Amino acid sequence: MLPLEGITVVSLEQAVAAPFASRQLADLGARVIKIERPKVGDFARDYDQSVKGQSAYFVWLNRSKESLTLDVKHAQAAEILARLVAKADVFIQNLAPGAAKRLNLDAATLRAKHPRLVVCDISGYGETGPYSQKKAYDLLVQSEAGVVSVTGTEEAPAKVGVSLTDIGTGLHAYAAILAALYERERTGHGRRIEVTMFDAMVEWMGHPLYYTHFGGQAPRRAGTDHATIVPYGRFRTGGGKHVMFGIQNEREWASFCAGVLQQPELAKDARYDSNTKRTAARAEVVALIERVFAELTAEQVVERLDASGIANARLNSPEEVWQHPQLQARGRWREVGSPVGTLPAVLPPASFEGVEPRMDPIPIIGEHTDEILAELGYARAEIERLKAEGAV
Repeated sequence: MLPLEGITVVSLEQAVAAPFASRQLADLGARVIKIERPKVGDFARDYDQSVKGQSAYFVWLNRSKESLTLDVKHAQAAEILARLVAKADVFIQNLAPGAAKRLNLDAATLRAKHPRLVVCDISGYGETGPYSQKKAYDLLVQSEAGVVSVTGTEEAPAKVGVSLTDIGTGLHAYAAILAALYERERTGHGRRIEVTMFDAMVEWMGHPLYYTHFGGQAPRRAGTDHATIVPYGRFRTGGGKHVMFGIQNEREWASFCAGVLQQPELAKDARYDSNTKRTAARAEVVALIERVFAELTAEQVVERLDASGIANARLNSPEEVWQHPQLQARGRWREVGSPVGTLPAVLPPASFEGVEPRMDPIPIIGEHTDEILAELGYARAEIERLKAEGAV
């Protein structure tokens, strides 16, 4: 039995944050009914066509869900939604600001009728405050929350290369939903949860915020290097290749000096005997390391790092990660169905002992509409009429 078997989630979702949260629930066995626009569906279906004509975002985020198409503005949509929510344990929405309230899908309205319901509202900035009506996309919130200001090189700031804001928001929503379901087991009552993209990123910016406010200076943008720990980042070796490694404490610095640089006396050098001093002398430290590395191949540097117990990594491309031997050795790949046939999919990162996660197909737009409506009590003739009217 999967941990969330028997839990039904209705998700009025689009893009990334809410679908990411609901897919985590589906992975653990929850039934997730995804509500999409008739004909066009979730607009993330059309972000690209790179996966055999399908969007990479949609393939990643929407396995194991049932797709119900519904025009939420249609006259009969309210009745269909009411029947759906009456059977649900969790309702998730990430509509535009104010849209849920206009549709009578706000938490207060829903929980007045269904006190056991867990309602999760996902938005850019929340429903109060001067930014409550402001549109929010991943890059824009990365910028507003300061992530872009501490990412990139000294010359130019940069966004994080994955949808950091959406992923972070989805993870916080997922965790909060699990907590609310656990609470309901004890109290019998659901809970309204609000998760905003901005709040998620401000939480993740905790270190730079404290460092800057109390230190009086923002962390420098350091590209592939750590902004406040030295040495920690990318270093050139002989032949022009690079290795990535990081030092976390003075014990490791001593091991690095002795085993990798083969200059044990350097660990006691008063210019470099603390991370604060090394950070202040970053250019000097990098230069002395790369002088040694210039006489070694990347493979030789990695051998010395491993022998000295210093954490290191390759700078892999996405395709190299796809082929990564660690994923292969641990059996992390499965296959899922899709509208274009089976596709590889990586298992969710949290493994439950003795439990195989749910890895069901990625749905076609509206694939489950007839089945769900029939389950809600609609006769065949009614379903056909709703289709003819463009309601579903």
